[in-house]
This record gives sequence, structure tokens and C-alpha cells, in this order.
Amino acid sequence: MQVKILADSACDLPKSFYEEQNVTLFPLKVHLKDREYEDVKTIDPKTVYDAIRSGEVPKTSQASPLMFEEVFTKMAENNEDGIYIAFSSELSGTYSTAVMILDQVKEKYPNFNLTIIDTKCASLGQGLIVMEAARLAAANVPKQEIVKDVQFRAQHMEHLFTVEDLDYLAKGGRVSKASAFLGGLLNIKPILNVEDGKLVPIEKIRGKKKVLRRIIELMNERGHHLNEQVIGISHADTEETALEMKAMIEEEFHPKEVYISQIGSTVGAHTGPGTISIFFLNTLPS
Repeated sequence: MQVKILADSACDLPKSFYEEQNVTLFPLKVHLKDREYEDVKTIDPKTVYDAIRSGEVPKTSQASPLMFEEVFTKMAENNEDGIYIAFSSELSGTYSTAVMILDQVKEKYPNFNLTIIDTKCASLGQGLIVMEAARLAAANVPKQEIVKDVQFRAQHMEHLFTVEDLDYLAKGGRVSKASAFLGGLLNIKPILNVEDGKLVPIEKIRGKKKVLRRIIELMNERGHHLNEQVIGISHADTEETALEMKAMIEEEFHPKEVYISQIGSTVGAHTGPGTISIFFLNTLPS
């Protein structure tokens, strides 16, 4: 029987992906104007970005414990093997909730064979891992080989991103309010990455064009065999910049593919509109 792949909406893959690749989706929650929405299922990113631009401050919360219980129980009853590829535990409680629910389900179904992996990744960094796992599962690759591939990619996935407005990160406590204020005055753009699942600023550069060029330089420093990879770009309602970045990456590295997606409602609620993120492996599986 084919291994079942499960993912949460923080991986920023489109709704069509889950339907076409038979991947189970656990949507995180978005709270906006006194209403609760399910990311991907009942709210789209544009709605969130428009709300932020008009002064709203969306809140987010983890995926539903009840949904975990229902999905895991049904899989256990059907003797399905699965791999849940989860959003970084440093950025959400979703992973730890899933582990807790799995322990409960296994009390009744001790032979249930589900592996939950904390990717320590976010957005399309997580999404690229899910895409490859779905491809391997469709090819009937054994579960342990898929688990090994997921763990390798999670360990070696690079995240480089920049935000349009530091205020959004300041509201989430990612940078100081003073830093955000000065950044806005001086047109300073941060470059951030993810280290061990956490958001970490690495540089501040003045001007958008210089930031994009610096990201290319950092890719060159950190990436290996980029011409053999699928490189990910996710953007927060700034497709024009994403396409500009894609052209720069193709000219510099000639990758197998550059995959572009929109940053979803959950992640986008924290980064704000105008964010550009780049994802690639710093080494390839042997």
C-alpha cells in the first residue's frame, strides 16, 4: 500500500497540490475581524494582505487537535502507513499537538505506523520537502527511504528572505520597534534566514535591488549543485518581484526548475505583504 503523505498549510503549497497529489492537509487557523478561517480552505492570502494594508492585525493559531485525531484514527483503522511533514516546532505548536494526539491514538491502535517529522522549516522550504515526499510516495518508494529523504532535506534546507516593511515583523516581536522605525526611514531591508527552526536576521541592506543581488550572492555562498535542484520562491502578493528573482536565479545558476508559490495566509499574517523568500538545499542527497 502506498505511503500516505500529510502536511500542514504552513508549507505554502496551493490547494490544487493537495488534491492532485493525494496529500492530506491540516490547515492552520487565521483569525481576522472576529472570524476564524482555515488556511487554504476558507481564506486566501490576498484577503489577508489586503486586510493588513488596511490596518488589520490578523492572528494565527495551530491546526485543530480534533482534525489530527479524526485523520490519524481513520488511517489506523485502515492500516495505512503515513508520514506527517510538519511546520517548525519553533514557530508553531502544531507539531507538538500532532505528537500528543498520535500518542493517544496509538493507545488504541499500537501498530499504527505514522512518523511525524519536525522539519524546522517554514513556507516553501517545508513545501519543497513535501513535494519530493509526495513524488517518492507516488513511485511506491518504501516508507523508511522517504523518511530518510525528508530528514535530509529538512536538515539541509536554506531559507533566505526579505520583507517589505519591518513593522510587520516588529508586531510579531521578530525585530525591535526602534529598528523597524529606522529601517522604514532609511529604506533598510533585512535579509533573514531560519536557523534550527527559528527566524534569524543576518544582514540589513539599503534598497530593494541591492537586497535581491545580495540574496543571489548568499545562494552562491551557501548552495551547492544549484543547477541540479528545484529552487523555491514564495512571495506575499508581489509576483512581479518573484518573477524578477526567478530570472536572476535562472541566469546565475540554471536550476532544474524554479517553483513559485504565494506565501499562505498563516505565514503571511506574520511577514506581511511584499515578502520574498528563496529556498534551496546546501547539499544534495547522495
